[in-house]
Amino acid sequence: MRLRFLTSTPLNISQGSGTFAGIGTLARAVRRLGAEVQILAPGIRLPVYTATRLVFNEQLSLRSQWGCDATVGFDMDGYRIAGRGGPPHVASVKGVIADEMRFERGLTRLTMSVQATCERKHVERADLVITTSRYAARRIEELYKVPSVQNIVPELIDLAGWRRLFAENPAVPDPAKFTVLTVCRFYPRKRLHLLLGAAASLRDQIPGLAVRIVGSGPEYPRLEELRRDKRLEGTVQFLGDISPAGLAREYNRADLFCLPSVQEGFGIVFLEAMAAAKPIAAARAAAVPEVVTQGLLVEPDNQDAFTEAIRRMYRDPDLRASLASEGRRVVEQYDAARVAELFLAEVKRLL
Repeated sequence: MRLRFLTSTPLNISQGSGTFAGIGTLARAVRRLGAEVQILAPGIRLPVYTATRLVFNEQLSLRSQWGCDATVGFDMDGYRIAGRGGPPHVASVKGVIADEMRFERGLTRLTMSVQATCERKHVERADLVITTSRYAARRIEELYKVPSVQNIVPELIDLAGWRRLFAENPAVPDPAKFTVLTVCRFYPRKRLHLLLGAAASLRDQIPGLAVRIVGSGPEYPRLEELRRDKRLEGTVQFLGDISPAGLAREYNRADLFCLPSVQEGFGIVFLEAMAAAKPIAAARAAAVPEVVTQGLLVEPDNQDAFTEAIRRMYRDPDLRASLASEGRRVVEQYDAARVAELFLAEVKRLL
């Protein structure tokens, strides 16, 4: 089978975040199963991301030959070629843009509304729509007014690769500290301010509390100001975008993974935490309960609830060990080879 993956998502982790990780891992896993995959991405990047996406899709519409059995467009990418009579086209929606934009403001919200319009056209025109969770399927139906979306193919993780990274980059939790890790792009919907608020409440109650935050993004200036205002320089550390080896060390040394996000189409970082055998505290929101079936989930947008969740995890090492063990078992179902087989089965049915 010959596939062409179409994506304008930046092909790096610092800008492409979980979408890049998901597309890259899927492409490698599908290739290992014998399919040919070519990833088509923009040749140039314009200063405005939405402009890059629109130009990329216009260029796709000018292409007359594809040389493949099917094209697969991620999120909005492919809306200009879907339904145009070429090879069968799959719309693979990883993040429902109209759902994500609810948490943005100003120019960002405006440009995302343009992307959401394109994504709606994409799912309306595609021969097959695939998404990553039941939550995302419901939001596609509700926000884009399309018929029932039944094709759920979850995100995936290269367990062998991650376990090799963990083994090659050893680190152990510091017994003199209680280390809370989060990994994400800094968007408003990630609700990182709740984590900083919880850290301010707990620093005098948990000796050696260390909150380590991996990532970057538009919310960083606001979060840095909040860290200074709460005098958390000795408790909260922003690590920026780090290498895979560095990230593996961060997972290894953490006692707890915590992400207060209120909007996730799936949440690949939860799979990474499970693979590292780390307990998880998160919000009972969006697709998180589908993915983190063994974590400590609390009311979203409730700083007191997150504070109590971290305090409870600190006081109960047996609970942490139990949740970590269960997570390591649960994550097996998301191994790249298994999920890639599900993905190819959906495409084969279409063909």
